[in-house]
Amino acid sequence: MATVTRKISIGPEHHGRKMSFEKFINADFQEGWLYELARGVIVVTDIPGINHGRIVQRLAQLFILYNHAHPGIINYQASGSECRLRLPGMRCDRHPDQAVYLDPPPEGDPPWTEWVPHIVVEIVSKGGVIRGYIEKKEEYLRIGVKEYWIIDPLKNQMTILNRAGDIWLEKVMTGRRVHRTELLPGLEVRAADLLGPA
Repeated sequence: MATVTRKISIGPEHHGRKMSFEKFINADFQEGWLYELARGVIVVTDIPGINHGRIVQRLAQLFILYNHAHPGIINYQASGSECRLRLPGMRCDRHPDQAVYLDPPPEGDPPWTEWVPHIVVEIVSKGGVIRGYIEKKEEYLRIGVKEYWIIDPLKNQMTILNRAGDIWLEKVMTGRRVHRTELLPGLEVRAADLLGPA
């Protein structure tokens, strides 16, 4: 007789607990919270606040407008609930605030272990400084992301990380300084436009 494996239900009480990558990606999650696996440890965070949501909306609008003006370059653009980056070797499962995929997805479903976005954007929250600037920086480099934007409302700045082989080249953008990326020709990004009023 075949053994039926029971799905694990994860809730906010599991924050900080260790779990295998396989159990985590097959689990059910209580609604009202965000869940990631970070180096084999469950991270449970509150739904982000309004300011965070407004920045996510500005980012999404930036990419949507770019896609209308330059059709055929972006294959898929998604927020954290519409994509994930899975790193089985590092025991991580991440949901970036925005991800831009230029290549079509690989065959098979779900594609999240093999399909790597070209651009990933994270908005740093009060409790997420180490996650955004250290942990995810290393993970996104390892998985093959080409460009990683860290938007920091607390510092009122945007850090752009560009892949150069196996390291990141870093530049900090503030105010109206323009960032242009070779990945999306014609796109102009300003920290002030994304962050909104200080």
